[in-house]
Formats: sequence, structure tokens, C-alpha cells
Amino acid sequence: MSALKRAWEQQHGPGSVVGLAPSENAAQVLGEELGIETENTARWWQMHLLHGTTFDKDQLVILDEASLAGTGSLDRITGLAEQVGAKVLLVGDWSQLQAVDAGGAFGMLVHDRDDAAELTDVHRFTQAWEKANSLALRHGRTPAIDTLIEHDRVRGGEQDAMVDAAYTAWRHDVQAGRASILVAETRDTVTQLNERARADLILDGTITPGREVTLHDGTQVSKGDRVITRENDRRLRSKNGKNWVRNGDRWTITAVAGDGSITVRPAGRRFGGSLVLPAAYVAEQVELGYAITGHRAQGVTVDTSHVLVTATTTRENFYVAMTRGRHGNYAYVATDTTDDAHVAPHPSENPDATARSVLYGVLQHVGAELSAHETITAEEERWGSIAQLAAEYETIAQAGQHDRWVTLLQASGLTEGQVDLVLGSDAYGALSAELRRAEANHHDLDDVFPRLVGARGFADADDIASVLHHRLARATARPAGSGRTRRSPRLIAGLIPYASGVTDPEMHHALTEREELIEHRASAVLDRDLDEGEPWTAALGNKPADARVAQRWRQAGRVVAAYRDRYQITDDTPLGRDAGSDAQKLDAARANAALTRAQQLGRHTQNTEQPDLTMEVRQGRTL
Repeated sequence: MSALKRAWEQQHGPGSVVGLAPSENAAQVLGEELGIETENTARWWQMHLLHGTTFDKDQLVILDEASLAGTGSLDRITGLAEQVGAKVLLVGDWSQLQAVDAGGAFGMLVHDRDDAAELTDVHRFTQAWEKANSLALRHGRTPAIDTLIEHDRVRGGEQDAMVDAAYTAWRHDVQAGRASILVAETRDTVTQLNERARADLILDGTITPGREVTLHDGTQVSKGDRVITRENDRRLRSKNGKNWVRNGDRWTITAVAGDGSITVRPAGRRFGGSLVLPAAYVAEQVELGYAITGHRAQGVTVDTSHVLVTATTTRENFYVAMTRGRHGNYAYVATDTTDDAHVAPHPSENPDATARSVLYGVLQHVGAELSAHETITAEEERWGSIAQLAAEYETIAQAGQHDRWVTLLQASGLTEGQVDLVLGSDAYGALSAELRRAEANHHDLDDVFPRLVGARGFADADDIASVLHHRLARATARPAGSGRTRRSPRLIAGLIPYASGVTDPEMHHALTEREELIEHRASAVLDRDLDEGEPWTAALGNKPADARVAQRWRQAGRVVAAYRDRYQITDDTPLGRDAGSDAQKLDAARANAALTRAQQLGRHTQNTEQPDLTMEVRQGRTL
């Protein structure tokens, strides 16, 4: 930006570059770094309304931290600039925290335009691996989690234990003279940690409690405490007039007056810059500043960062908090919390949560507000995905086949009471899906199921439906028949068992419609990723020159694409990391077999003999 400023002023003259930013702190930093006049966007707009302040022709307006600017604010500023012939340059990171107002415009511009310049070299971190990993976190790439784990940057456990571990590590760094931040997800946790930090400072003699002032959250402060101011107030200035109170500024208390006012000095400074905060301001707009939220952390650079993570943490908060430290960024993951606000958890999430599974969910939990245009696109993508369509298909299939399965249960040798227990079991849905899969594998359920029921009694069974599901899965894992008589499973997009025997016309139509949509979606995802050169497609090998072989190669590629779309795989590797649920593991095996077929077919050219697919087909059918 400094180089740009010099170049612009050389052509358009001194003062032809001005700065704006959504926050006063960001505006101050921009002004100090570039030596230009800066203002926060809200105040600038008020000055425009009250005094007619505007831009000049050929002026360059640098708007920093643009992701934090509301869409309305951006629209007003760019509109005025256009009227007078000025240029607005938006600078920021679309992956960081977003505007409090309606936002998303900056991210939309970056994603939709092909001329957005982007920095590629990361200079903050001392570890080379952390530079690359910060970019992976930024884009929500799940391998970044494993990299953090491999470098001992992640701990997991119950929330109370993680709060204690994060605090202990942060305090150790502070006592060692390192600049360190302690980041928590909620205001309650921040307050709890602030109170604990203050108590320890009193116990070790760093703070000598004397006259105290009570803050709005019930905490107390005294001389020596570190505090944060929460509201801009230009009337509150230091004696020399250079320092004034900004939202997010960190201070050290040097004196507490009897009327509740406090004297503060900028944190990190031993002399100068002191000013007085009146009692009314202190009571409402001052907080202890030992622990902070992710929003307070944005823009901060320290030696180490210690971050408390829960299932409710968003990708943006995690990315910001885990990229503040030059020498180390550490995550303390609470595995005993849930995020009830997640409408659609990632399919591979394991109910037995681990630090890795929680962090995996965090990277899928995008909290950034989208523009209206992007919202429409995202909703279309979500409702048109194989994850959604497959869920709809299976729900309709379970309802449509219900009477068939009831008849099968009643004719299998189960008593009336046992049938009722099966139908009322939580495992009935899994049993219903397994029956559908067995039928897709061409097994005669009228013959197989009664034999499974009669194989052994249920006197010692806690859940008959679960036992039957287990027996059926083992007995029908392979398609019926053998050798030349074995037929391929009836699978939609190579993954989803076809639901047969649905007699209700409306349900049959709904299933057929979704079957077609799933097949079309699998083709569309494969074509899109091939056209865009997505890294995972390289694993498919080259498309064969022979048209017939190429068709088989494409069919195998569609299965891999369908698997990625169903389980929201974003890794550069075709199948991503380890599958979570049993259902995903089965689909992963099918997708892996398809990947192997594609690779084998990709090695053949138009001048080679037709490949022997006997072994490949047999492998596919055994799944």
C-alpha cells in the first residue's frame, strides 16, 4: 500500500490518497503506516451528511478491513466516489470476520471477479509449515487439522479441562515475557478467564488491590489491571492531544479515583499517553482485557495465541484466532459441547466426538454472511447437492417401502410383539436401509430374511431391530449369485441403493425424480471439476482415447464425484480423510473401487487392446 500511495501521488499529487476503515483502530493503523488522512467509515459518512465532506476527482480511497464493512456502507462510499471520478480500492481478507451490518459484498466481489489481486506469501510465522497451513485454514481445507495435530498444536477434552489448559499455557507464556493472547468463544467464558487472571495477579503480587471500580459485567478493576475500552470517544484525550479513546484499545490502569474514574496508559508503554476515563464511561464501556473474543483478536499480532474451541466456533473465528501468533498457535477443543444451531451437520461427524471431529465440523461451519446473490447460489447448491437429494430419496423410500417391510417382518417368524418392538426401535431406520441395500444386491428377501430370523432366538437381545440389521448386513454384503450369474448392484450414481417395490404413484414419481437429479448432479460435479482442473481429478488418470473405454472411465469418475458431493469432501485427495459412519465407509469402499477402475482404464489408449474388466466388475459387485 505504501508503494501504491507513492506511485499514485506521483501522478495525481500530494493528498490524492485517503484512507477509510470500518473500525477506528484499523483506520489509525492505516493512517500511521501510510502517512495519509484516515477516518472510520461511520464517522466519515456523518461528516458527509453534516458538512458535505466528499471525495475529489482522481483521488484514491483505500478502504481497509473491507470484509468488516457493511454492504450499505460500501454502496454509499463507492456511489459518491463514482459521482466525482475517484477510485475506491477495497483491501482485506474475505475469509476473516464479517460486518455486523448486512454484509458479504466484499467476498462476493472477490469470488465473482477474475481481477482481484491476492497476496500469496505469508510473512508472520516463524515456522514454514505454519505459513502454508494458515492458507489451508483460510480456505477451510480439512487436512490443515491433521497438520496442526501432527505439530502438537491441538488438545481435546471436556470443556472445563480445556479452559484450564488454555489459561495455564497462556499464563506461562505471559510470565515468560512473551506477548500472548487468550481467545474464548463466548462472553461468559471471557469474563470467567478475566476474573481468574486478575485473581492470580493479585495472589502473586503483580496487582495490589486497593480502591476498586465495578464494571458493567460485574468484574472489578484496580491499579495495575489491563483493560479494554469498547466505545470511540474523541473527547477523552491525553494531555498532548495525540491519544484518544478508541473501541478495542488496550490500557493499563495507573490510578483509581474515589469518584469511580480511572487513569489509564496505553498497554505496553511505560511512559506517556495517559488519560482519564470518567466514571460513567468506566461503568459502561470498560472491560478487563486479559482474555478476548475472536472479534477482538482480528488485526492483532503476538508471539503466541491460545484458543478455546467449541462445536459452535465458526471457521472465520477459528482462522483468525489460530493465525495471530508468530511462534505458535494452539487450539484447546471442548469435545463435550454440542452445536444445536447446526441445521445440517457434516455427514462424517462422529457422535463420539474427538478434537479432530469437532475441528472438522468447525471448518464446515461458515459464519460469514453472504450477499443476496451468493445466498441464492449457496441455497441452490445446498438443495441440489447429492447430500440433500440422497437424504430425501432415503426418507421417501423408507416411507414408501414401510408396508412391504411390515409384511416381511410379519411373515418372517417374529411374534406380533417382536414386530412391534422392531418397528418402534431407533434402529428400524438402519434396518430399513439395509433391507433396501440387500434388495439392490439382488437378494430374495422373502427367502433370506426368515432364515436370518430363525437362525437364533432373541431372548438375550437388547434391541431386536439392531440384531436383525447386523445379521442382514453380514449375510447380504455381497451381491447374490456367483461367477457369471452375479449381477451388479442397482445403485444410483454408484452409491445409493435403488428402492424397488414402491407402489404409491406419488412416492414412486418422487423417487424417480430424485434418482434422475442425483445422476445428473454426479455428471455435473465431475464435468465442473474436470473443467476447473480440481486437484483430485488428476487421480482419475487421463481420459482414454477410445470412446467406449472413455465412457467406462467417465462412469467410474462419476461415482467418485458423487461420493465427494454427498459427503462434502473438499480435500485435494479424491476421497478425503477417514470416513466416519459405517454408511460412509461402505460408500468410500465403492468410490475407491471406482477410482481404481478409472485409473486402470486411464492407462489404456486407442491403440491398445480392450481392457479385461472381469476382475474390475467382480470387485465392484462385491461391494
